[in-house]
Amino acid sequence: MKTITKIFATSFAALALFTTTNLKAQTTETMTTTSTMMDSGMGFKVGVGINGGLFRDKSPMDYSYGADLKLQWDLTKDVAVTASGGYTKLMSRNNTVDPDFIAAKGGVKVFAIKRMYLATEAGAGFGIQDGAKTNFIYSGGFGYEWNNGLDIGVRYEGYVNDSASTTYFRQTGQYALRIGYNFKL
Repeated sequence: MKTITKIFATSFAALALFTTTNLKAQTTETMTTTSTMMDSGMGFKVGVGINGGLFRDKSPMDYSYGADLKLQWDLTKDVAVTASGGYTKLMSRNNTVDPDFIAAKGGVKVFAIKRMYLATEAGAGFGIQDGAKTNFIYSGGFGYEWNNGLDIGVRYEGYVNDSASTTYFRQTGQYALRIGYNFKL
């Protein structure tokens, strides 16, 4: 019995020693991983921005303006997933149809060179006027995000409209500039 008791006590002491050492290593690793995540820029950001755009000469639209709210989840220091919503007003060349809509888009940002990014988004523009149908919106562009939160981007944004809409215009697109500010959460 004494031998079994000694083996049991030694095993228990060894298990306790390995467990506490292992827990300490896991705690240190977790803290290192967390600080690495913070240093790499991982986390959530909320951005507010204003934008304006110009259309090509052959487009029935002349210019646009709007504002948006953008959520950004940094998966790594190089890749982020985005979701945005906002108001956009399109102004026609001949003042016949001036559609405005609430846009809801999702996308991806890839930080190719430090703070410079390439971005793509797709989503829907929900018409505000009576009889207006939903537009399909797609965009692609690039920009720069400063450490202080300032975000400036340029994009091409295309619109595909439903022909049954009271605010119908043929498929067109704009070259837009967005100036925003990101708040880290």
